[in-house]
Amino acid sequence: MASLYKSGLGKKEIINLYNQKLKELQITYKYKLIDTNFGETNIIIVGDATKPPLIVIHGSNGCAPIALETYPTLSKKFQIFAIDVLAQPNKSAETRLSMKDNSYGLWINELINKLELKNVTMAGFSFGGLIILKTLIQDESNIKEIFLSAPAFIVNGNPLVALFKVFIPMKRYIKTQKRKYLENFLNTLFTDKDEFALNYLSKVFLHFKMDFTPVPVIKQKEAALLKTPITIIAAKKDIMFPGVKMLKRAKKIFPSLKNTILLENSKHVQNKNDNSKIEQLILNE
Repeated sequence: MASLYKSGLGKKEIINLYNQKLKELQITYKYKLIDTNFGETNIIIVGDATKPPLIVIHGSNGCAPIALETYPTLSKKFQIFAIDVLAQPNKSAETRLSMKDNSYGLWINELINKLELKNVTMAGFSFGGLIILKTLIQDESNIKEIFLSAPAFIVNGNPLVALFKVFIPMKRYIKTQKRKYLENFLNTLFTDKDEFALNYLSKVFLHFKMDFTPVPVIKQKEAALLKTPITIIAAKKDIMFPGVKMLKRAKKIFPSLKNTILLENSKHVQNKNDNSKIEQLILNE
C-alpha cells in the first residue's frame, strides 16, 4: 500500500510535532498499539484504570494529543482513551476507511472489545463525531453516552462557501507555501488563533495526502434506531457544519437526543473557553 505521506522527511516532521504537543501536555500516559482488522491503531491512555472509560476522537487532519489538550481535566473522573484515527497524520496505520459504510463503526467496536471496555462514554469533535455515530449504528451495546462537538455526519454547510473559504486557501497554500493563505484557512475555521495548528497543518497540507471525499449525512432511519443518550454541541458560526441547521435536524431525527447547546460565537473549532464548557458538561453527566 502506498504511503499517505509524500516523503519520509515530511512524515518525520509531522510526528516530531505530534511528540512535541504530547510533551507540552505534561501528563502521565501510556501508549497501547492494538492490531485490528483495519490496521494497527495507536491509543494514548491517561488516568486511573478504576475510573469509568471515556474514548476521545479527534477531527480530520488531527491526532490524539490534540484531543487530550482540548479536554485536559477529564481524567479527574474518567480513564481516557485518546485514539489516533486511521489514515490521519498520526501514529496509527494508514488504512483509509470508507465513510459510506460501517467500517469506522466496526473498527471502533473492535477496539472497545479488545480493550474489554463496558459502559463507555465517547466524546468527539468534527470528523470524530461521524466516527462515533458510525460506532453506534454498528453496535451501541457497550456505549453509555456520547458528546459530539461540531460533528460531521448530521448536516453539511454550503459547498460553495466551503470551496472559496476553505479549499481554495488550502490549495493556494499548498501551491505557494505562502503563510497568508494558511492563515486565511485557519481564520475561517478557528474561533481563536492556534499557533500549534498553524505549525502542524503547515506540514500536513504539504506532506500528507488528505481525504477530500464529500462527507455524507446520517440517514433518518439510522438515527431513529439509536438508543444511546446524545449531547450535541453546535457552533453558530461554523461554515462546515452550521450549528442552527444541525440542531434543527438533530431534534427531528434523534429520539435519544438528551441535550443540545448552540455556541453563539464559535466557529468550527472551539476556543479554550467553549472547550471548558464542553468539558464541564461531560464531567457533570
